[in-house]
Amino acid sequence: MEPSAFAFDRPLFLIGTFPVTAGHLVSLAALLFVLLAIVSARRARALRADEQTQQLTALLAAQTEMQGRIAAMADVFGTRQAELNQSLSQRIDGMTHRIGASISEQTKATHENLRRLQERLAVIDNAQSNIQSLAKDMAGLQSILANKQTRGAFGQSRMEAIVADGLPMGAFAFQSTLSNGARPDCVIRMPNGQPPLVIDAKFPLEAWNAMRDAGSPERRQQASQSFRRDMEVHIRDIASKYLLPGETQETAFLFVPSESIFAEIHEHFEAIVQKAHRQRIVIVSPSLLLLSIQVIQAILKDARMREQAHLIQGEVVRLMEDLSRLDERVRKLQGHFAMTQKDVDDILISADKLTRRGAKIEALELEPAPAHQGAREPIDKSDRTVDNRIGQLKLRVVDED
Repeated sequence: MEPSAFAFDRPLFLIGTFPVTAGHLVSLAALLFVLLAIVSARRARALRADEQTQQLTALLAAQTEMQGRIAAMADVFGTRQAELNQSLSQRIDGMTHRIGASISEQTKATHENLRRLQERLAVIDNAQSNIQSLAKDMAGLQSILANKQTRGAFGQSRMEAIVADGLPMGAFAFQSTLSNGARPDCVIRMPNGQPPLVIDAKFPLEAWNAMRDAGSPERRQQASQSFRRDMEVHIRDIASKYLLPGETQETAFLFVPSESIFAEIHEHFEAIVQKAHRQRIVIVSPSLLLLSIQVIQAILKDARMREQAHLIQGEVVRLMEDLSRLDERVRKLQGHFAMTQKDVDDILISADKLTRRGAKIEALELEPAPAHQGAREPIDKSDRTVDNRIGQLKLRVVDED
């Protein structure tokens, strides 16, 4: 189908519900021209025939021009419509591509967020499992601390771990027996023949747990009094069993296996702390025991260094003797070098004399040798001096070697 025929069939606009095409317009235009021609014919009846012929020719020319313009307009409308369709297609394609890219990126972002969410959920699950295991451990720790024997073993193990990590082997002993038959939890041997330091790890927790679990102020008050009495009895037992004059230190450690209990005692039971100080009993937590062990370790190291001080001093004395001998030998060698330098200077002087004498002899015209030619010429005194000095220099070099 040709473009003009296609343009005449396509509707250009609507009048109401009736579509108007380019063919309708052409027909309408032709009808208008026919009407104009009829009107013109009616008006020009009175004119001459040549004028009617000219008017008809002009009308036909105008009609032809109008048909050409209408055809050109139809071509322009068809071209514009094709361009519009192409532009719309390109825009629709671009929009479809952008929407697809956006949906793809959104999908990737959604998958990434879901992956991160799954990782965080996995971390939360792991943390929840750790919390559950920690709760089980806390329940086990509570059951351990509820029993007196297991509680003592727990405090003993913590204390032994701190002491064994901080001190060398041989500087401490666990469950050793004193002269009175008492068996302290730990004995730390002090340097310089000083008595050992005693550490007790049996801390009473029955009254403490009762005070913590008390539901009313009256019960808490009763549990506090019971805890105070238990602490006073335990401090008195440590002082009577482990503080032996001449055998142990004048101070002993009462180990508390919890930092929170240690803080509570110093905050709410100041009288117990003061009484322990008067009895020369120091209440220590794990951190304070670790600090004390580090101080004792430094003291032991200083004592070992003092024990080795006389050996170091002897080595220094021998080093000074070797240094004195080295200084003496260097001074002797310096004297030998000075004498050798003097001999070398004398040899150089003699060599200069011999050189000058040889130059003089070379410049002379010697006569025929006399009858006593076979006799040996006397040796110059300077030559003998050179030989003697060279021999002395060789002897000194050999002595130095």
